[in-house]
Amino acid sequence: MPQNLQLRPIDLARRHGLSTQAVRNYEAAGILPPAGRTEHGYRTYTPRHELALRTFLALLPGHGHRTATAIMRAVNRGAAEDAFRLLDESHAQLLDDRRTLQAVEAAVGDLEPVPPERGATFVGPLSRRLGLRPATLRKWERAGVVQPPRDPHTGYRVYRAADVRDARLAHQLRRGGYPLERVAALIAQFRTAGGLEPVEPMLRDWHARLTARSRAMLSGAAALDAYLSP
Repeated sequence: MPQNLQLRPIDLARRHGLSTQAVRNYEAAGILPPAGRTEHGYRTYTPRHELALRTFLALLPGHGHRTATAIMRAVNRGAAEDAFRLLDESHAQLLDDRRTLQAVEAAVGDLEPVPPERGATFVGPLSRRLGLRPATLRKWERAGVVQPPRDPHTGYRVYRAADVRDARLAHQLRRGGYPLERVAALIAQFRTAGGLEPVEPMLRDWHARLTARSRAMLSGAAALDAYLSP
């Protein structure tokens, strides 16, 4: 495509299934380089703008809107190193998410009941162990994620081994991006089924989502490399 070819906002919009306002918004956000103007003030774009738009749309599935926008802004202002740092951070987050999934799989590997004396603790020590605020554990209790009984003499919550296990599972699932309502329902299924059956579809879905993100990052990287090429 000739680099001096002039494209209208509607041309870019139609080629990518967008509205003309979306194209203008992307330019205003720095995702696209500044448009040229006709003598009457109308925007004109070039194949370079279309390549920028294609690159952004390729980055979007793997990195999300915020990071993809920041990457394009960095590239368009000539700060490629900033863009590479953002890419590295996004890949590091994906690696952390994979480790979280591995931790969840390890945590659900031991769902058998254990004697209460091996796991009984109070809200303060448990919250510190998990790196959570005590208020978070109390919120989880209201949602049914954990069900600690009260000490009959002090009235304090006593987290038994099963409660500690459920709190650990909830913590890992929340780190994996699962909403509290779904976590509560899943753990309730654990208690009812007494086995791994309820979590297995979720783990398969989680693996699939991470794989899709990895593939999307590869596609985004290829598009970005093409955009960076002279």
